Amino acid sequence: MTINNSATQQLLNRLGRQSSDMNKETSFVTSPGGRAAGWVIKVISKDNYNVYNVRIVEICDAGATPTVMGEQTQAVNVAESFLNQGTLAANSYAIMFRVADKNVFYAPV
Repeated sequence: MTINNSATQQLLNRLGRQSSDMNKETSFVTSPGGRAAGWVIKVISKDNYNVYNVRIVEICDAGATPTVMGEQTQAVNVAESFLNQGTLAANSYAIMFRVADKNVFYAPV
């Protein structure tokens, strides 16, 4: 089987192309063994609306409290309205994913 590098590069360019800042699209390409990266997080505090300050945690042995690691970052809770102040309590845990240029998680309140 022959692989045409030029055609492959053109396909990759089309998949990654963004037409404008007003019309961004994000795609997940999956394949056997492929995965979307996710992290377990602990909510530190609310920033504004449904945006929270969070830190990644490492899950330890059963019965042990997860260990906080890394720098604080911000993530959006998509389970809450984008128009109202969020009510998720600090010290809540969730799984965060990176989607385009945003960190997002889903934690119902």
